[in-house]
Amino acid sequence: MIRIAIVEDDAGYRKQLQEYLHRYGQESGEKFTLKTFTDGDEIAIGYKPEYDIILMDIQMNYMDGMTAAEEIRRVDSEVVIIFITNSQQYAIKGYAVDALDYVLKPISYYAFSQRIDRAVTRLQNRTKRFLYINSKEGGRKLDCSRLLFVEVQGHDLYYHTMDGIVTGTGTMKEVEESLDSRSFFRCNNCYLVNLDKVDGIRGTEAIVGSNTVQISRARKKAFMDALNNYINEVAK
Repeated sequence: MIRIAIVEDDAGYRKQLQEYLHRYGQESGEKFTLKTFTDGDEIAIGYKPEYDIILMDIQMNYMDGMTAAEEIRRVDSEVVIIFITNSQQYAIKGYAVDALDYVLKPISYYAFSQRIDRAVTRLQNRTKRFLYINSKEGGRKLDCSRLLFVEVQGHDLYYHTMDGIVTGTGTMKEVEESLDSRSFFRCNNCYLVNLDKVDGIRGTEAIVGSNTVQISRARKKAFMDALNNYINEVAK
């Protein structure tokens, strides 16, 4: 699931961008969650690094897109920024905030889809992958390479990482959809395991770092198959 923020003060363009993303998702099979903002200050003030892509208008009433991008970059060096602008003159300044690209108004679907293609490719080619979670302390990003496993207890999710445990909210199904199914596997109803962190198998338990995680009997064969496939893929 790719999380996208649309920052645009013109209601017509906001609607058009949403429609274009819906069309792109249907054509490509990519899944998006969208959140819209009507000015740069709405996203930049108190910004939380919860987005993968930001579509940012440059000329807005209270805080222009360039200033908003500068504020966002103080907190989030990873998010992909694409500027929406009336003039190439403004777009060139985007390199100062590591903007991926820009789209000129009026926006054609072809030009827009090309930029989204580039953004999705950049996300896929990153060596670091991040998972955004809603924790009790607020939203935050977790580096997937440091995630050992996710545990569900009641209405809480516990993210066991190499740096400690982070408590979050949501459902295990949502977490599964956000993570790469080739690297993570649900070994029973309570645990979603990072296959890269499995150090061994002991009976019906997986050894994950200094932890042991129960594998249900019904899922053991599928878990072992997924683990072997992952190991073979990494070894290529």
